[in-house]
Amino acid sequence: MKLDDSSLQKFGFIKRETLGSINIDPLQTGGLLTGAAKQALVEWGDGYSVCDFCGGVLDQIKKPPIHDFVHKALPEFLGCDEARVTNGARESKFAVMHSIGKPGDWIVLDGLAHYSSYVAAERAGLNIKTVPHSGSPDYYLDPEGYATAIEEVTKENGKPPVLALVTYPDGSYGNVPDAGKIASICHEYNVPLLLNGAYAVGRMPVSAKKIGADFIVGSGHKSMAASGPVGVLGVSEEYAPVVFRKSKHSKVKEVEFLGCTARGATVMTLIASFPDVVKRVRNWDKEVENARWFSARLEEMGFIQRGQKPHSHDLMFFETPRFYEISEKVKNGRYFLYRELKERNIHGIKSGLTKYFKLSTFGLGKEKLEVVVDSFEDILKKYEDI
Repeated sequence: MKLDDSSLQKFGFIKRETLGSINIDPLQTGGLLTGAAKQALVEWGDGYSVCDFCGGVLDQIKKPPIHDFVHKALPEFLGCDEARVTNGARESKFAVMHSIGKPGDWIVLDGLAHYSSYVAAERAGLNIKTVPHSGSPDYYLDPEGYATAIEEVTKENGKPPVLALVTYPDGSYGNVPDAGKIASICHEYNVPLLLNGAYAVGRMPVSAKKIGADFIVGSGHKSMAASGPVGVLGVSEEYAPVVFRKSKHSKVKEVEFLGCTARGATVMTLIASFPDVVKRVRNWDKEVENARWFSARLEEMGFIQRGQKPHSHDLMFFETPRFYEISEKVKNGRYFLYRELKERNIHGIKSGLTKYFKLSTFGLGKEKLEVVVDSFEDILKKYEDI
């Protein structure tokens, strides 16, 4: 590509077409910036920005108050002994896996684990044993499956897995497993548990200590109203020296984070949104109430919600046989639903999906959710003769 003035015109400022839409994408609903975070994005958007104030360790910066955020506020919020800010939930998971495991070791994952959990384990050279779920319609994860998986690994390899992970909730169906029971089972075998709370931390109340998890992972851009990529990691006192070990060559730098992590707008938007995030978590019961109301309305239309019922999270998966039937009969039918929703200023269901899709009701409130429900009804009526 020749970098002349003509070819460069496609770059530069690019308008975001979906800005201002009712966004029901689970990746977006918990990551919408607060007013304070939008200000912070501009204020701290230059390069590393906060490094102007760094004496060598990012999380020791006193002004802006990164130190107090990382070492005082986050541990309290996550229910852990020590915490760090990372470049995302997957980086947090990899840091734990890489630090406590060696190539060839085994870990246990739930059958609904996010692909990044698999990739993190693969990158760390670890083998994976999966705890199966029950399949459709509820995709139930039996805590006793962890005992079976741990025993199988121990029998086959002569030693237990170095780590177990549970996705809380999973990113496909929004199921919230019995993490406390899973933690208890894992600890009976002296296996530490990592709680992947990418869709929990910042949306719903969650405490690693109350659950019994040794590690907790969160996503700033998915669920803490921050500009991504940014994540958080909480660790128990027992494992902190391992995960947060220092470099032999640069003695103040932590190896698993390559010395530093979020160094500019990401960490500052995370901090800017934090007061509102703490407050909104207190309203989780209302979010669940709205999600259940929404699910019931959609099922009245013939949609089928898969996963736990009654549902306990804003992320939901629906099968939509009528939309699929319509898509097979209209021109360019795979995209009809996306176009119809776009005309109604609703965004978040991926283009081409009509047979099933997942969505989130988080933070929308009853008024906007009613708009979405009414839109689905209008679309069904529009094509009722097809």
